[in-house]
Amino acid sequence: MIEGMFAIYKEEGMTSHDVVRTIRRLTHQKRVGHAGTLDPCAKGVLVVGVGRAATKTLKLVVGTEKEYLTRIKLGWRSTTDDREGRIEPVACPSIPSETQVRQALAGFQGIIDQRPPAFSAIKVHGRAAYKLARAAKEVDLPARKVEAKVIELLAYAWPYVDVRLVTGPGFYVRSLARDLGEILGTGGYTETLERTRVGPYTKEQAIRLADWPHNHE
Repeated sequence: MIEGMFAIYKEEGMTSHDVVRTIRRLTHQKRVGHAGTLDPCAKGVLVVGVGRAATKTLKLVVGTEKEYLTRIKLGWRSTTDDREGRIEPVACPSIPSETQVRQALAGFQGIIDQRPPAFSAIKVHGRAAYKLARAAKEVDLPARKVEAKVIELLAYAWPYVDVRLVTGPGFYVRSLARDLGEILGTGGYTETLERTRVGPYTKEQAIRLADWPHNHE
């Protein structure tokens, strides 16, 4: 019987729970969990624990740093802070320069107060915030301390900002996109997101579900 920790490469369109459910079926294990949710429209490394011992140590993986590549789209706002929400254009008085974008991003480096997206898995009175938000309930999540260890501007060509991030636990890239857009006065949301590393688990070593060895079934 297969047990242990595995770096799975989650494809776009799947939920993190879809991955867990598939791994349960492939390994015939009931005890399967993951370390840190990836949104359906995000892709990349999802660390999955299979078996009692592995699932017990998942919380240690949750606390490790994460690395992301993201494309932020300025000039628009989204109800979910990514492309899955209701998207509305923002009237921009001017197009920000690369220097302005760079300076705004620098303001997020280090330990900051960040308000999580309303559409998130954070529990509010025992219910996931996104379920309340979908039911049109008012969701006001308090800001909390998070850390961006590295924020690197890879490219900027209006309206797209490509960024590499290394973060501590609990950091929401969608919140960064939203807040960057607010500072620039343009609005902004996460157009694409790829998690390339979770602690020591990298994209290069991650297994795609389609490539899961047949002898594991």
